[in-house]
This record gives sequence, structure tokens and C-alpha cells, in this order.
Amino acid sequence: MLHSPAASQIYAFLFLPFRYFAVMKLLSLALFLILPLSAQVKRGERKSLLDNDPRVVYLTDLPDKQIELVIIKEAPVYSDVDGKQKLGTIQANQKVKIEAITDKAYKVRGKGTNDGIAGWVGPWAFASKDPQFVENLKKFYARQLEVNKIIAEKDVAMGMTTDEVTKSLGNPTKSTLRQTPDGQSGKWEFIEYEEQNNYTQVRDPVTGNVFRQLVSVTQIEKSKRVVEFTDGLVSAIEDAESRRRDHIRIIIPPMVFGW
Repeated sequence: MLHSPAASQIYAFLFLPFRYFAVMKLLSLALFLILPLSAQVKRGERKSLLDNDPRVVYLTDLPDKQIELVIIKEAPVYSDVDGKQKLGTIQANQKVKIEAITDKAYKVRGKGTNDGIAGWVGPWAFASKDPQFVENLKKFYARQLEVNKIIAEKDVAMGMTTDEVTKSLGNPTKSTLRQTPDGQSGKWEFIEYEEQNNYTQVRDPVTGNVFRQLVSVTQIEKSKRVVEFTDGLVSAIEDAESRRRDHIRIIIPPMVFGW
């Protein structure tokens, strides 16, 4: 059946609203599916910001520093390190793993009076077989804050461990290891190079024009830092002359836990 141009225009005019509503329905459905996903992303970003407080040492980032203590008294649990918002109460007589610490509170997960609970609890609620655990944790906390600062600055200090140096400077360019009856020692070299292009003048035999031609690339040592270890701890640091001599840092060795 043939349609006239006028009939086709009337047909398009009558069915245009239906097409419009169909397209809008599809767009609305797409937005409905996308918005919850974007909200989840924002919630994830907000969570990561809460877990990056510079005052906090996160033991979850230190697999070799796992600490378990016993809750001996019911204690309030707070959502923030400053103890401004109370979440509930944690029950006594249970062992919990410490996830993070400050000099005033520990972050734990455990059984609350009603259900599971996670947050910040005061040190007075904990006990350990080590009677000096509170003071030792304060010393560990102070050292780790200093180590975190050194790592953030891509620097190194005497008293740091090999793992801490790797986190700060990366893998060494060269390394040596020496084993003696007195212990183990080693040396790591961190060398930065810059490339220098070498050119020569070449004359085109056809046109007679002179141009530069790359003939080789030379690697020139830009900076060098040598870190020596004794029994796993930095015992000496050697730098290029351009680096300040008074810049060498010294920190206490890491704590040995006996909780």
C-alpha cells in the first residue's frame, strides 16, 4: 500500500510522542542503574579518606606487627580517634586483634553488648602478659610515625629495616650480601642515571647539507646512595658529595613484641 508524503508526515507526527517517551524511559532506566554505582564509588572514597589519618599507625599495613590483647573491662567504643562519637560498648573477657593505634587509643573489632562492633577503645580496657605493653606500644607508635614520615619523603635513616628501606627507596640497583660467624651484613646501592645523546656532524653526499646524526646514548650517573645493613638494620649510609652531611637520620631499632 502506497502512502502519500502528506500521510507520512501525519503518521510521523502522531507517533513522535510515543518515540520520545520510549527514549526518555530508556534514559531514566540507565540513570537509575548508574546512580547507585556512583554513590558506591563516593562511599568508597570517603572510607579511604577516613583510613588515612596521619596520626594513626595502621597495623593492617604491617603484616609482621600483629598484636592481640585481651579486653578485661567493658569499655565504650568510638568511631573516631578523638572519642567524640560513641558507637556502643565492647564486652570484657575476649581476645581482639589491634588494627590501628594512636598514643591514646586502639582500634579493634570484637563482640559488643548487642552485636559485633569495631572502633576505638582506650588502653585501660586491655591487658597483656607484658605489664609494660602500654609504654611499649607508645614507643612503637612514635617510631612508626617517624618511619612513615621518612618513607613519605623517599629518604632513609640508620636503624631502619630492609623492608622499610625498600618501601622508601624501592629495589636497589646493586646489592651484596656477606655472612660471617658474627652475623650477616650487606650493601645496597641506589643509583640514578640520566641519558646523554651523542651526535656527530654528517654531510649529505647528494645535497651537501650538513645535519646532526645520533650515534650513541651514554648513561651518566646522576646520584648514588649506598645503604649498609648489619643483621637486617641500616648501619651506615653513604651519599654523593652533593647531599648534605647533616641530613643523615638515626632512629631507634624496631620493637620486639611479646604480648
